[in-house]
Amino acid sequence: MGMRYRKVGKWGLRVSEIALGAWASFGDCVKDVGEVKKIVRLAYESGVNFFDNADTYANGSAEELMGSVLAEYPRSTLVLASKAGWPVSGCPNGQGLSRKRLRASLQASLQRLRADYLDIYFAHRHDPDVPLEEIVTTMSVFVDQGLILYWGTSEWPTERLAGACEFAKANGLHPPICEQVDYSILYRKRWENTLAPAAELLGLGLMATSPLAMGVLTGKYDDGIPPDSRLARHKVLKEALLTPRNLVRVRELAAVAAEHGMTRAQLALAWVLRREELSCAIVGATGIGQLQENLGAAGVVLAPDAVARIERIIGGKSSTANTA
Repeated sequence: MGMRYRKVGKWGLRVSEIALGAWASFGDCVKDVGEVKKIVRLAYESGVNFFDNADTYANGSAEELMGSVLAEYPRSTLVLASKAGWPVSGCPNGQGLSRKRLRASLQASLQRLRADYLDIYFAHRHDPDVPLEEIVTTMSVFVDQGLILYWGTSEWPTERLAGACEFAKANGLHPPICEQVDYSILYRKRWENTLAPAAELLGLGLMATSPLAMGVLTGKYDDGIPPDSRLARHKVLKEALLTPRNLVRVRELAAVAAEHGMTRAQLALAWVLRREELSCAIVGATGIGQLQENLGAAGVVLAPDAVARIERIIGGKSSTANTA
């Protein structure tokens, strides 16, 4: 078994099925560039080519740390992504998806990442205060200028995604090629009921964020909340994810994982990776051991009986809060 590479929707770009993201890890839990270097090196040498970031992660230091390490590798071997949309300052144009904000954010991200261009630039949540045509035309201009190769969206309403694709097609512009969205054993309803059918029609790739439900699916929180964990710092996500029902179900998944020679983290990732419309599952890592475990899901094909047992344990479709 080894890393597989998947197309992003109908487009020619291929990304590793497991991607490394910087949210709530680099610049937050992991601040030492030497430790970041170890994590990124392991990912790269294991076949990861997609590295995901955002201007708001650790106030830009996540991009700086990742960029300082990735600069050591041939740019042609990397698929580098960042996002804009969340507030980065208190000034009137320091948030949202206006042309002014997107231009300033892209320039800053390129500088921090030490890159001449991004492979994918994401609109980080939709912005109801900005006309769709302003967002689409701005992103399309960035493509024409060579500052980005493709653009995508993150947690956009399905109708907004369809509108962006339709406007781009009608006006000869570059459409979004992918959507990043929470998807895990514990959060699946929107992906399966709404996004997957729309993505197939629109030619969009889907990228799963938080496939381990902030670590809940690994069993990390079986016996309480570690003081250095992500959920110890995120009260809203803790209340949404660490419900008694979720904890019971996660403990029951341990037997399924053991019977198939996997950890719970690997089982959860393999469950996500079974989806044909999936372009990649984005994982974070605060240490080498954690990343090694996650990479163990690369190339795994989950047996039908394992999928059936997971369905029985979960007992239907559940939902949690959105994350990255």
